[in-house]
Order: sequence, then C-alpha cells, then structure tokens
Amino acid sequence: MRQELLSLPKGLAEDVSRNLVMVARLIDEDPEGAYAYSRIALRLASRVAAVREAAGFAAYANQKYSEALAEFRAARRMTGSVELWPVMADCERGLGRPEKALEMAGAPEVQKLDKAGQVEMRLVAAGARRDMDQLDAAIVTLQSPELASNSVQPWTARLRYAYADALLAAGREGEAREWFAKTVESDKDGSTDASDRLAEMDGVEFVDALVEDDEAGSEDTTAAEAKTETDTRAEDEHQDEDDDDEDGTESGSTDGIADDVDDLGNEDKDEDGAPHRPQD
Repeated sequence: MRQELLSLPKGLAEDVSRNLVMVARLIDEDPEGAYAYSRIALRLASRVAAVREAAGFAAYANQKYSEALAEFRAARRMTGSVELWPVMADCERGLGRPEKALEMAGAPEVQKLDKAGQVEMRLVAAGARRDMDQLDAAIVTLQSPELASNSVQPWTARLRYAYADALLAAGREGEAREWFAKTVESDKDGSTDASDRLAEMDGVEFVDALVEDDEAGSEDTTAAEAKTETDTRAEDEHQDEDDDDEDGTESGSTDGIADDVDDLGNEDKDEDGAPHRPQD
C-alpha cells in the first residue's frame, strides 16, 4: 500500500493515507464512519488499487454488496491478484446469488489462493450451500484437513464455529456441542460467540449483575417511598385528631353565645310574647 501511495504527490499521498488509517481503525467498531473516510480517499485517489480495496471492504462492512463487489473487481483489475476472490464470492451471496458464489468456489482462481484464502473460500461455499438449504452439503464442504488439524491457525476458530453451527442447524446437537467446545479452545481473542452458544446448549443462563443491582435499588427505593407515605399518612391522621379536639372546645364555647342570642331575641318580644315590630 505504501508503495502504491508513492505514485501520488507527497501532500496528496499523506491525505489519502490518513483517510485509509481511519478506515482501518473504525471498520470494526464504526462501519459507517469507516465508509465515510473511504469515500474521501476514493475521491482523492481512485486510481490507486489499495484505495479501491479499502473502499470495497468499507462498503462490505456496511452490507453494500453491489458497491463492494465493484470496488473489489476494480482493485483486482489493477493488481491482477486473486486474494480478493473469496470476499467477491461472498458479495455474490449478499446479493442473493449463492449459485454464482458456488461457481466461483470451483473456479481455477481458487487454486492460486494461499492456505488462508482457500479456507475462506471453503467458508463462503458452505455459506452458499446453507443459503440454498443444503445443510448436509454445507457440512461436507467444511470437512477438510484444516478442520481436522489440531494446530491453531488464524482461521481455525472461524472454521470450527461454522462447522458447529451447521451441525446444530442439521439437528446434530451432540456433535455441535463438541465442535463449539473445540472452537472455544482455539478462539483466544474471542472473535466468535462460541462460549455463549455452548453455555446456551448446556442450559446455563447468564444474569447481568448490574441489572440485578439496579432492580434491587429500585425495590429499596420503592420500599422507602412506601414507608415515607405511611409515616406521612399517620402524621396527617394525628393532626386531624388534634384539630377535632380543638373544634370540640370551640363548639362548647359557642353555647354561651347561643344563649346570649336567645336573650336578645326575647328582649325584642312584647310582654305577650309576640315579636316587637318597629313602627313604619
């Protein structure tokens, strides 16, 4: 890649290289961000094969398979290399053409691939078989010296995982469990979720401790709120009783006022008891 960038003016080469570095940094964690940087690099130097390849992988990571395939083809025309052959075949799968992927798996280009490329092509071919609901054929496709080998290579975990997953899809759970276990042994960097799949088959249920703590905290908060509400209600009832006592005292004191009112009413009556009416 460095050699290819030397064909560009120095300032331009630096700008393109910065964008390519960002593509590499973001492609796993932020595919959309990587894609944006790849488009900038492509706009600056579309005639550089490394740029076309990077743009292809960024598009592939965003499931833009048609665009990715076009970029991979362009890069292959520029370099004459066959190393992109497996990922090109996988783009055909992504476009809903598993038959084309299988055709590419049997092409002479596969014989020119290194060991890693041939294993990758085998994975793509098995995936195409599964796309066509040919589970038994997918299992046979994955059975190879690389799968049987006890040595751990960069592709070992992915190959074993694909085989275990195909076995499970075919209903061969015992064998699937065995190969998921072998995948865990070889998957040192955790590139697959084989350990989770194995635990699921064994009936192990994982509980998020943080979620449990949050739920416990919510229950404690609810209990505290209920207690506060109960205490407040008790205080209100006690206050109401005090108010009733005060009201009772005030009611008793109004009896004298009522007697005075009656006396005033009697003063307004004539001697015969009839109400006294003022003169017009």
